[in-house]
Amino acid sequence: MNTDIAIAILATAITAGTPIMYAALGEILAERAGILNLGVEGMMLVGAVSGFILALHTSNPWAGLLLAMLAGGFMALIHAFLTITLKANQVVSGLALTLFGTGLAGYIGKSYVGIRLPESFRAVPVPVLSDIPIIGPVLFNHDPLVYISYFIVPALWFLVFRTRAGLNLRAVGENPAAADSVGINVFRTRYIYVIAGGMLAGIGGAYLSLHYVPVWVENMTAGRGWIAVALVIFATWNPANAIWGAYLFGGLDALGLRLQTLNVTVSPYFLKMLPYIFTVLVLILVTRRNMLSRRGSPKALGLPYDREER
Repeated sequence: MNTDIAIAILATAITAGTPIMYAALGEILAERAGILNLGVEGMMLVGAVSGFILALHTSNPWAGLLLAMLAGGFMALIHAFLTITLKANQVVSGLALTLFGTGLAGYIGKSYVGIRLPESFRAVPVPVLSDIPIIGPVLFNHDPLVYISYFIVPALWFLVFRTRAGLNLRAVGENPAAADSVGINVFRTRYIYVIAGGMLAGIGGAYLSLHYVPVWVENMTAGRGWIAVALVIFATWNPANAIWGAYLFGGLDALGLRLQTLNVTVSPYFLKMLPYIFTVLVLILVTRRNMLSRRGSPKALGLPYDREER
């Protein structure tokens, strides 16, 4: 494999991994607050279709991105109301949200299938930095959403681990009763981070329809929402680790596409399966590692909180 091919694979890995990373970051925030959200796939799809439609009619991908964020946040609000206020089972609510989002996106986007956006997010090389050998083409020749993700990851890490708000977030996810007893509003905190997580998932979905494949296709997320949920475990609920995991999954996707263009004698169906096979393997290995080192999820993850039961 020559240098040009390696650079192309690495650059594509970043592009392919970016929507997964946005969704995973959103899920990390929700789970840090103690709310398991399995509706990521549905939120991404609703964000993708709503952003695509508005961008198509306005020729403004930024407007589409904003609507996708709002759509993802609204979907997350439904999940938050069911699981935080009504104390519904978080697994059931998340699965229902995915089914609802998939059907809703398919219905709304039915008349837009196959239509291409006149304006989408395009690669904008960063002056000077994009000219650096190898590093430049890999890291600094992308669209604006990739560059924004470079800042969001450290910002969320700082928020979670170096701020008072992050301390409150982790306290709510670990022991909501104790957090409540010292004056932290558990319900408000959970609502805020679940909705914020939905907005990030909406961005991940919009990235697919506004840049990666600027044509509306039903179920275009193709399971990326589920990979994002698995990536949270891989990242051990740390935003800083999510970026590496997302690019790793994106790299597998890019490698499969590149091998097909090189006419490698491997079934294209197997190549498409690579990211999902790897997801299962990573879950097995990381879960075992967490069990051995006692590193796991927030202790209150998936558990409803009732002040009367303190």
